[in-house]
Amino acid sequence: MTPLLSVVDLVKHYPAGAAGNVLALDGISFDLAEGEVLGVVGESGCGKSTLGRTIMRLARPTSGEIRFRGTDLAGLKGKALKAARAEIQMVFQDPFGSLNPRHSVATIVGEPLVVHGRPDRAARVRELLDLVGLPQTAASRLPHEFSGGQRQRIAIARALALSPRILVADEAVSALDVSIQSQIINLFAELRRELGLSMIFISHDLSVVRHVSDRIAVMYFGKFVETAPAEDLFRAPMHPYTRALMSAIPKLPGSAAAAPGSARRIVLTGDVPNLAFRPEGCLFHPRCYAVRDKCRHEEPLLAPAPGTGGTGAQGNGRLCACHFAGEDLTEASGAG
Repeated sequence: MTPLLSVVDLVKHYPAGAAGNVLALDGISFDLAEGEVLGVVGESGCGKSTLGRTIMRLARPTSGEIRFRGTDLAGLKGKALKAARAEIQMVFQDPFGSLNPRHSVATIVGEPLVVHGRPDRAARVRELLDLVGLPQTAASRLPHEFSGGQRQRIAIARALALSPRILVADEAVSALDVSIQSQIINLFAELRRELGLSMIFISHDLSVVRHVSDRIAVMYFGKFVETAPAEDLFRAPMHPYTRALMSAIPKLPGSAAAAPGSARRIVLTGDVPNLAFRPEGCLFHPRCYAVRDKCRHEEPLLAPAPGTGGTGAQGNGRLCACHFAGEDLTEASGAG
């Protein structure tokens, strides 16, 4: 089956003066199928938001391909790019900063319809407000009159105005209270079912990503270091970085995850990576609890993990960028 979106060897450089270039994205490749949700998770500064912005063409890629239904968005300009953007829309992290405080909700939600010359704006705005669970009276009000969760619903309504096929959600719940996060996550799930949306759901929180994603890609230093179906990743994480992220998820005392014999907290040493200064060998080795000599000199490729039936960087199999993927690292991590 032809994927809806195919990203091939995507690279994004930012100039950094005397330090050279910051390699924010370093050869990212993945496919996104119709109706699929890909979760992208990693620490702040690893390149997640740059990935979303580059796919949206809010940032121009240095090299690589972003193929939507066979058309490479990376090379589009002008009217062709404008038309393509109607098919891929974004929900940003800050539900207040992404809304014009001087405009009414009707103007904010309807603006994409004006830009793209779509008819029946008033009727479409009413439909969108109902779709995201806001009353019709919201149309005449200003953003500051709403709570954070309601403002994010407004942002989601605006992103859906042009009936896109792909929604990029960039930390779309991280600025919200925990009780509100679940409401917005449930809204994304409902919209996916009702509209058949495909999504790229970006977050630093694995527990949030798990609830919405079919597949999860773990990102570190501008690269994917592990990709897998969501439940497979949680059942048996293979990359040491993924295991460390998993161990940081809060667990209730007495739960199965906190029982004797389960993984204990893995505390990484060293600093969060600076994208302008890349270590030799495996990018994770300066912080890795299971580092070996090979890791310091040879960078591992993102490849099918042993015994997982992986199908390469463009397939749906399980991929891991670790020389020792599949091996028992429990003793090395101190998680026994």
